[in-house]
Amino acid sequence: MKSSEIRNAFITFFEQKNHQFVPGVPIVPENDPTLLFINAGMNQFKDVFLETGSREYSRAVNSQVCVRVSGKHNDLEDVGKDSTHLTSFEMLGNWSFGDYYKKEAIIWAWEFLTERLGIAKNKLVASVFEDDDEALEIWKTHTDINKKTIVKCDAKDNFWEMGATGPCGPCSEIHVYLDEGSVPENVTQDDLNSGKFIELWNLVFIQSNRKTDGSLEPLPNTHVDTGAGLERLVAYMQQTSSNYETDLFSPVIKKIESLTNKTYSESLEGMPHRVIADHVRTLCFGIADNVMPSNEGRGYVLRRLLRRACRYAKNLGVSEPILYKCVEDVIDVLAGHFEHLKDRQHYIEKVIKAEEESFLKTLSAGLSMFDQVVNSLKKTNQNVISGQAAFKLYDTYGFPIDLTALLAQEKNLTLDLKTYN
Repeated sequence: MKSSEIRNAFITFFEQKNHQFVPGVPIVPENDPTLLFINAGMNQFKDVFLETGSREYSRAVNSQVCVRVSGKHNDLEDVGKDSTHLTSFEMLGNWSFGDYYKKEAIIWAWEFLTERLGIAKNKLVASVFEDDDEALEIWKTHTDINKKTIVKCDAKDNFWEMGATGPCGPCSEIHVYLDEGSVPENVTQDDLNSGKFIELWNLVFIQSNRKTDGSLEPLPNTHVDTGAGLERLVAYMQQTSSNYETDLFSPVIKKIESLTNKTYSESLEGMPHRVIADHVRTLCFGIADNVMPSNEGRGYVLRRLLRRACRYAKNLGVSEPILYKCVEDVIDVLAGHFEHLKDRQHYIEKVIKAEEESFLKTLSAGLSMFDQVVNSLKKTNQNVISGQAAFKLYDTYGFPIDLTALLAQEKNLTLDLKTYN
């Protein structure tokens, strides 16, 4: 199945279960100073869970772009090193606000995965919170899952909390077995975290309020908050363990290959391709939502992404702007659902190209200066880049500190960040 078909199937399935389709919100949160970017599908419904707001509907479904490049959820440094990490992704979700609860959420999740998507039942495992006997019994009596592939897990994996205080509750996750054959019986929590499984869907049952003293009190209304990562679903359905080999990314990877004359590889050699493909996609979402690359806040996050992508383009032997040339391919993949991207394509290309041209001048001078610093250290058998040298790179050459840190790591050098700061 194509990624667009999987997304549409999810939304249609829950619309047929009387859910209201609610468009995803811009990645810049409104009236929420706690977030730099939207990082979960439930963000726009937070006021409902906190019972400070309400909606005219009690069931909702959508696909929300989430960005995780800062704060608690920061995947930036891992992007490119493997074939799974992303700075932005789509979260498919369905919600109940004081309406249906665990029974329906579990039955419908099982139905969608096994009947609509056709995933073999003997490849799936359900996990439940160790104290949630209600969810355990629903799995046993209202689905035809193999009862020996239901796993009890502790709070680390199967209890969700919005924060130190506030709404929270147990969750039930659905995992798929990646090895050949059926799921082994008597799977454990450690098995689920071993790399032989991937989590496809998380069903959160919001039923308690965490008080300041750490105790739990029942909420007057119970809610369902689910999340299924589209990229993970697509990767499994398209029989690849790599997000970058799915139809969400492969057209962009092919464009990068044509622009650089460097063939993509799933190994570490393909890291530059993955970084560029991921970062350009996130840049498209950010600029389309009126975040401009700059030196502070959200704009600085986008600037970091763009400069990191430029750095890896240079690793592929390119010293001219190419990121903006990938924008069309990114948008062609997504425009069927995210129509606003197509409307702003030329604007996005213009912004990215201008940033690239500016930074490439900085990059050449900065890399030359960095090489001088490294050679000086070698001559004296030292392995620490001083804070003064790092600051000169930034202050005189406009070289961002995170790029200096990345280069230092590649050279097995330490960076004196304390003195730099």
